[in-house]
Amino acid sequence: MPSFTEENYLKAVYKLSEFQPGAEVSTNSVAEELQTRPASVTDMLRRLGEKGLVNYTRYRGVTLSEAGRRVALTTIRKHRLWEVFLVEHFGFHWDEVHDVAEQMEHIDSELLVRRLDEFLGFPQLDPHGDPIPTAEGVLHRPEHRLLADLRPGDQGRVVAVRNTSAPFLQYLDKVGVGLGTHIEVLDKILFDSSLEININKANRQLISAEVSRNLLLTD
Repeated sequence: MPSFTEENYLKAVYKLSEFQPGAEVSTNSVAEELQTRPASVTDMLRRLGEKGLVNYTRYRGVTLSEAGRRVALTTIRKHRLWEVFLVEHFGFHWDEVHDVAEQMEHIDSELLVRRLDEFLGFPQLDPHGDPIPTAEGVLHRPEHRLLADLRPGDQGRVVAVRNTSAPFLQYLDKVGVGLGTHIEVLDKILFDSSLEININKANRQLISAEVSRNLLLTD
């Protein structure tokens, strides 16, 4: 059974390659994601490679093996189910659940996870709009578009956020954006790709390119 630290590394590699399946992830990217030293990452990736959980080539990068991918998705599944539980039954806000779920995702009980899933009514999405992997490790991601890719006149509803950090979610609360929020793009500023948007047809805001790259919309 992988340790807590090993699960965190596998989850980090999965996250960094999620939108580019099969792409090698650099040691520096993993170090930045986990806020640790590249030398420590190299040592851990070597150990994970010896266990058959990653495919690691020094100076090139790392990909998950099938076994490593299963561990990563199981960890993500537990994390997102606990986030749903904390929001729906403990009154947590969406910017408060990540750190708590980070601790709870390492509880090693398949029975508990099955009972939790059943208790919650088999949710498909977590409070940030991310899909919850099935018990078989299948992850169905709904169709969506990045707000950054929309042009003036385009519109849609927010279905997920890429950045789940507390400061980013608190910023969204401040400007009135959440899951289900209707957004219309009014203008794109050529200088820095910031966007002028209309929120729920009643609230004009100017948002940065960084914010627009972290909001996912559907028609």
